[in-house]
Amino acid sequence: MKKVAIIGGGISGLYIANLLRQNPNYETIVYEMNNSINLEKGYGIQLSVNSIKLLNKIGFQNVSLNEKFFPNKINIYSLKNKNKICDLNISAFNDSEDKYTTLQRFTLIDFLKKKLPSNLINYNKKVIKVQNISEIIKVTFEDSSSIECDYLIISDGIFSTTKSLISNKKIKPKYFNSIAVRAIIDQNDLKNIDQNNISLFLGSNLHSVVYPVNKNGQFNFVSILRKNLDRQELANHSLFDSKDFVSSIILEISKQIDSNIVKNLKNIRCFPVFVSTEIYQPKNKNTFLIGDAFFTFPPTFAQGASQSIEVAHELYKSFENKDDRFNKERIRRTKMIDRKSRLNFLAFHISNPLMVLIRNLLIRYLVKNDKFINSYLGKIYKN
Repeated sequence: MKKVAIIGGGISGLYIANLLRQNPNYETIVYEMNNSINLEKGYGIQLSVNSIKLLNKIGFQNVSLNEKFFPNKINIYSLKNKNKICDLNISAFNDSEDKYTTLQRFTLIDFLKKKLPSNLINYNKKVIKVQNISEIIKVTFEDSSSIECDYLIISDGIFSTTKSLISNKKIKPKYFNSIAVRAIIDQNDLKNIDQNNISLFLGSNLHSVVYPVNKNGQFNFVSILRKNLDRQELANHSLFDSKDFVSSIILEISKQIDSNIVKNLKNIRCFPVFVSTEIYQPKNKNTFLIGDAFFTFPPTFAQGASQSIEVAHELYKSFENKDDRFNKERIRRTKMIDRKSRLNFLAFHISNPLMVLIRNLLIRYLVKNDKFINSYLGKIYKN
């Protein structure tokens, strides 16, 4: 039996732990740096069909329907004139069992965690050293304990310290010159929008998304604002919890976003947006990166969670089939999704009035062009 150590108890780490438990050839343990898995309720995620199909293989379809929502389209609006530009049918790739889904991140994490035995997750385990000894990998933790394993799966997020350890250099993500505002808002506080679907608002150097996360009237709000920050500001982690800083960001987005929405936002939090600049491939053939530790995309294709699930499933299949295709296929697909995410970001944030007009006309045409939709979305949603 091969021993697999998974570093990080996020979506990707928990999902692949669930898959590996189905295979008697592997003994799996998850090592989490924090003292618990983050089960904070509120903020939402979107899961496209490519990831829902994979989740349903381990019983996700049995999660209460009240905890999930199935939007059929994305309504796209202009923040400047408040008019609807067009709508995009995202249900075209659905089938009877697998549907584009929005939900609270808590719902997914809780589902993945509950399917694992409690003793399979070890907490307060911060990695400080990784050594390759012949065919064995030795991992040492901050509490002076250590483990040996046959395979090491690194899934400890975008700021992965374990990735830096195995590469013998500090690997840092790049600030994307953007601030993300996350909040929740109640159904009763939303006016003049389609509450059964996703609403995407395009502004000047700004875009916002509002969507339901369950059938209980709770909605997720995300706004991405272009904003330059210097090194000192980025190094000051307390800045993003500062009431003054958060208030200044809210003031900026309120210049374009409906004041009735802004004033009713709850649990507001601000985050600097970081993305990956390169795909790092471990030199040890038995060490793998998944989730945000592997690659973090710009937040403009709503593929963060879906790709975390997808990459974990691909790695598991390579374990099952005992082949080495995992990295080759994943790198190609990652680059394609990254390009499209960056293109979306540019399109969503156009500020020149003439370019805005051209963009809106182009979007209206493209969302009704089946060939384009099947290429642009289908290559991502159909895994």
